[in-house]
Amino acid sequence: MRTTAEVVIVGAGIVGASTAYWLTESGLRDVVIVEQRVPAAGATGKSGALVRLHYPNPHETRLAFESLRFFQEWEARLGTRSPFVRTGFLQIVAPSDEEKLQANVTMQQAVGAPVELLTAEQVAELEPWCDVRGITVAAYEPESGYADPVAATLGLLERARQNGAELRIGERATGVEIRNGRVAGVQTSSGRIAAPFVVLTPGPWANSLLAALGLDYGLIPRRVQVIVFRWPIEPAPRHCCGIDTALGMWFRPEGETATLVGLEWGFRQVDPDRSAETTDADFVAPARTAIAQRYPLLMQGIVRGGWAGVVMQSPDGRPLFGPIPEYSGLFAFLGDSGTSFKTAPAIGRALAEWIVEGMPRQDVQAFRVTRLAEGRPWIDPTDYCRPDRTVSR
Repeated sequence: MRTTAEVVIVGAGIVGASTAYWLTESGLRDVVIVEQRVPAAGATGKSGALVRLHYPNPHETRLAFESLRFFQEWEARLGTRSPFVRTGFLQIVAPSDEEKLQANVTMQQAVGAPVELLTAEQVAELEPWCDVRGITVAAYEPESGYADPVAATLGLLERARQNGAELRIGERATGVEIRNGRVAGVQTSSGRIAAPFVVLTPGPWANSLLAALGLDYGLIPRRVQVIVFRWPIEPAPRHCCGIDTALGMWFRPEGETATLVGLEWGFRQVDPDRSAETTDADFVAPARTAIAQRYPLLMQGIVRGGWAGVVMQSPDGRPLFGPIPEYSGLFAFLGDSGTSFKTAPAIGRALAEWIVEGMPRQDVQAFRVTRLAEGRPWIDPTDYCRPDRTVSR
């Protein structure tokens, strides 16, 4: 095992994997990824892994659009089978949010995102098994869908490994070593790795590492749940992925016969080392009721399983990433708030460009880690959701 590296990445979720991929594609070879469990064992592996473009701001929309193109080009870039499944995506809102939806679609189209507005009648034509009552207008993304989050993570890590990176599984980072205000390396459960650059992508385990550095970003690890319903008919209808903020729900196909459902429901702060990975029994009924309001046949859906994961919630519900100004050579991706799988290819590229080129090519200042200390929390006037929402989508 290496005792020195050019860059050490803490955490082998999708963002850590993406960062390793881009660093090694840029020519760096001496990269070490430290993972306390196995790749994608945290929030990534529990994600619904929607790959969609709909955000109420241009900053995340641009990241998502760049990342969608990456998923679409996966086979050409990595030479392996793509984990991406194109289904189309629907954003459904309450009638009171129709003006916000229209404004967001206009913004998304301005940055080049393939999205269009549909009437309720057009939604019914697209998805004849969908109950469109209460829908006045929806946003539709024909190119979007979802991905296998574990396969995506493993694919990026394997390419990084082929490029020279070392993945160390079952090794926990216990601290970042600082000398004279600059990163000197990482202490792990197996020893020290000296390095001039460290990237923290530890998901819900961030707070202990940050606290040792005197940093506190108000991050809260929160437990979220999803459940899978098998359609009670054969063949099962094919349908889009979607987010329905009127019902506080998101959904996507799960294979050929089932639908995965997540809710804005039942979140609580937890210890990520002691949080149950299975769905609570009392989650089933509200999930079934919610999805049946759009797909009535799923009121008789057969429960085929579910899971729970822990996401790290930021105070304003938006990710913080980039350089940590207190310590030269330290970078981080923090507080993804359950919504950063789809933007991970672009986020990893930006982090890698900071290290290799000194500055990312895309403007990502909106995500800076200092914005909360500056008294400038992220507020989107056209957001449909509570600022503390997270549904691990």
